Amino acid sequence: MKLCIRPHDIGKDMTAAELGSKIHALGFDGVQLAIAKAIRGQNGEPETLTKNVVDAIRKGFNDNDVTIPILGAYFNPVHSDKRKVAAGQAKFADHLRKARQFGALYVASETGSYNDEPWTYNPKNQTEEAFREVVSVFGPLADIAKESDSYLTPEGAWHHCMYCPKQMHRLIKTLDNGSIRTTVDIFNYLYIDNYEKRYDILHECFDLFGDKIAVFHIKDFIPGNGVLVEVGLGKGIMGWDKMLPEIRREVPDALLVFEGVKDLPESLEYFRNLMN
Repeated sequence: MKLCIRPHDIGKDMTAAELGSKIHALGFDGVQLAIAKAIRGQNGEPETLTKNVVDAIRKGFNDNDVTIPILGAYFNPVHSDKRKVAAGQAKFADHLRKARQFGALYVASETGSYNDEPWTYNPKNQTEEAFREVVSVFGPLADIAKESDSYLTPEGAWHHCMYCPKQMHRLIKTLDNGSIRTTVDIFNYLYIDNYEKRYDILHECFDLFGDKIAVFHIKDFIPGNGVLVEVGLGKGIMGWDKMLPEIRREVPDALLVFEGVKDLPESLEYFRNLMN
């Protein structure tokens, strides 16, 4: 298992080399890179990601012994402004085509919400119409992933259109052409009424997705005032001491990505101790 982090959780508006140096010093193996959120002077749009730009970004990280296994190209496939959907789809397609140039296998997105911004719960998200609309947008991307020898890697969340593991499994089965993987974020599948079932949800993900799991997002939380509040790793009730050994057994090649982790130095020490 490789331990990764989002570069923009370390710093923003920096060069790839600066980020790579900081990330290597912390002891991470790789990154889930959202170019526009992290790299100085880059917006990640297709026309700006020339071969020279891609090579320079990859070199900046790789020269610091940091890999780029995952690209983040998150967009809302059910946004009411279909121009934004088309732009997000085009950007994602370009990331798929260029993933190998970065040294990446996976290009990730969540599945959006009918609340355009932010992507919060809308009852329409949990409808057949939502499922069909996500399929219509992601279907062509699955074909591009196959052509590009990369992987479309959607991520589910309770407040998004793929709101539970079963619905994500249905999406994977519908799209699967050999180039579909998934990111499992247990926290994202939780809300105030089901968080006590988090171990059951983890096991459900193992059972449903199997070797389609490429990535786990790492977070911790506590319940409070009707919502789930993120806290530093080991300071909440997620139970990584129980979950991590199971992940190691079931998905030994998984990429473990810190995503917006609170209290980073202490969280990293806690999680490293678990891994070791």
